[in-house]
Amino acid sequence: MLKLHSEFQRVYQRGKSAHSTSIALFYLPIKGEKKVGYTASKKVGNAVVRNRCKRRLRALFDEFSPNVQDGWYVFVAKGALFDNGFDIVRRDCKYVLKRTGAMSEMDDGKNLLS
Repeated sequence: MLKLHSEFQRVYQRGKSAHSTSIALFYLPIKGEKKVGYTASKKVGNAVVRNRCKRRLRALFDEFSPNVQDGWYVFVAKGALFDNGFDIVRRDCKYVLKRTGAMSEMDDGKNLLS
């Protein structure tokens, strides 16, 4: 898990990014390790809303983690993450993972949208 400010900054500055309506993903390919961090700013909502958004992001990454490449990931929650249904958020997560190159078309294995 990414915890240090310097680790987050390294991913923001050197990594690839992709944005959807509910999630922003920053991905830095690093061989041999898989680390992830989650963040939600105060723009998203109060503490209850921010924590729920981060829990949703954790659940999504747990679902997709067997199919993604090694590297450091930073998931940033947007306001729509709290309001959208889980299927829409899952689609957004899959989109940003593919867009950054963390998961290719061949890696998604089973069809998670059905």
